[in-house]
Amino acid sequence: MKQDIKYSKHFSFVITICLLLLLSYSDLYSQLIPNLGGQRRGTSSLQFLKIGNGARGTGMGETFVAVSDDISALYWNPAGLVQFKENGVTFSHTLWFVDTQLQFFGAVYHFGGSNAVGLSVASLRTDDMKVTTEVQPNGTGEYFRFSDIAIGLSFARQMTDQFSFGATVKYIEETLGALKMRGVVGDLGTFYRTGLGTSRFAVLISNFGAQISPSGSVNLIGGRVADSFQKFPPPTLFRIGFAIEPILTGTNRLTTSIQLNSPNDNSENVSIGAEYSFKEMLFLRGGYKFNVDTENYSFGAGLRVPISFAKTELDYSISNFKDLGFAQRFSINLLFQTK
Repeated sequence: MKQDIKYSKHFSFVITICLLLLLSYSDLYSQLIPNLGGQRRGTSSLQFLKIGNGARGTGMGETFVAVSDDISALYWNPAGLVQFKENGVTFSHTLWFVDTQLQFFGAVYHFGGSNAVGLSVASLRTDDMKVTTEVQPNGTGEYFRFSDIAIGLSFARQMTDQFSFGATVKYIEETLGALKMRGVVGDLGTFYRTGLGTSRFAVLISNFGAQISPSGSVNLIGGRVADSFQKFPPPTLFRIGFAIEPILTGTNRLTTSIQLNSPNDNSENVSIGAEYSFKEMLFLRGGYKFNVDTENYSFGAGLRVPISFAKTELDYSISNFKDLGFAQRFSINLLFQTK
């Protein structure tokens, strides 16, 4: 045990030095993380799948694939569903931009000692908007609504004391007026405890699937009808994460994480995050994204309250989007002890 703690401290020191070098030398950073995928901007569909769900993970700068030890692993990494033993439900509410709101609901059930299944539903929608045309810019008297929904079924299995894997299959539907886009995408994740202190390593590929095009028709000026549309791929994202606790005592815990993200519709980027816990009841979080044009820092806080029939977790986060302002998220988790 003492040897593991010694290795953990040495490894944490090395990681800290590397991060400081990365942050201190901008030229070095630009060489390590070039704009390799910037030319792919705007080439995928179903953009709501990229919006982070859960206040804990977003408060840590979305560096959560290698943490994923709570019920929000339904979104971040399905392999993390067997990193905790309680059954439970979660609800997350995101105050997004332009009067849109994102809701996320999930439930997890453990069975067989080393297996877990989960169900998740994510929904984004707008208020009714006026239908306008070139000749009626103030509205035709009709209204339309934009909405998205994703329904996911997850399974995870603990293969060994160190290694677990998980998968999620999601049915996706996007509606824009008379047009609908339907498809199926998947997530596949792994979670590995290295045995070096508390360090763990995770790999995730999310939202992979076939290209999708809208169905339906739109009436155009002059009596024309548009009913054939281009296909676009879903927003597939490859993530590699590493997490460790440089501080772990009976009272205090500090979790640090770093993550490399490679999306199919933008450039590669790196995120770092941290969570401080006092007696596993009060939590403070922070994170930062590098090489992301639209977003940079985030903060969050949480409170865990045991009640008679469940363990309740309340979380809040705020993320800064450089041009749009702040996105706020609220989450509540109810966890029930298994026999």
